[in-house]
Amino acid sequence: MGYYYTVIQYELARAGYQVTLVKNKAVTFDFLTTQLNNYELVVWRTDEYTYHHKTYWYVGETVNSTTMAKYASDFNLGYANMNAGVMGISFEFFNEHFLPGSLSNVKLMDLLASDSILFANYFLTAGAKAVIAVNGGVSLSFGYADDSTAALLAGLASGLTVYQSVYNTVSPYANTEPRDPLDNNYQPPLWYIGDGTVTIT
Repeated sequence: MGYYYTVIQYELARAGYQVTLVKNKAVTFDFLTTQLNNYELVVWRTDEYTYHHKTYWYVGETVNSTTMAKYASDFNLGYANMNAGVMGISFEFFNEHFLPGSLSNVKLMDLLASDSILFANYFLTAGAKAVIAVNGGVSLSFGYADDSTAALLAGLASGLTVYQSVYNTVSPYANTEPRDPLDNNYQPPLWYIGDGTVTIT
């Protein structure tokens, strides 16, 4: 995400934001459940995985006994998982830990993860004004998702609303025919829920 982080940082700085990058092991259960409300805008970029027919999203924190003891009930109930070496959480974890009002400071959350629409509503319930989420699968490997996020934030930094920015990012790909029948169209599978009139400037 190196190049895209630079672009995103530039766009948000242009809108007057100081950007904090938290990645890999620093994204802990405690960070997610206690620190997100310190930010007005949150971009969470992660992958999903399936274990025993249940979907989890990687947190970043590696398996450790302290977190496993503190969140023992979540692991016992299957709300959290550690079988990938990097811990993951299911949508039930969000329901359990993001209570009404716990994200009242957050204007916008951009959930850059496959099927993040499954847990996006929990952030609205917790108080976030708007949430951009992915409806379906998205690869973090080839830059499509990061490119879409950079375009979204560029629109928002220039004063567009959440609705306008999402629409402008998605619409150029809509209703386009592939040049060759063997080629697939690419349309970012994202949209927003919540207040589409939210701006970040």
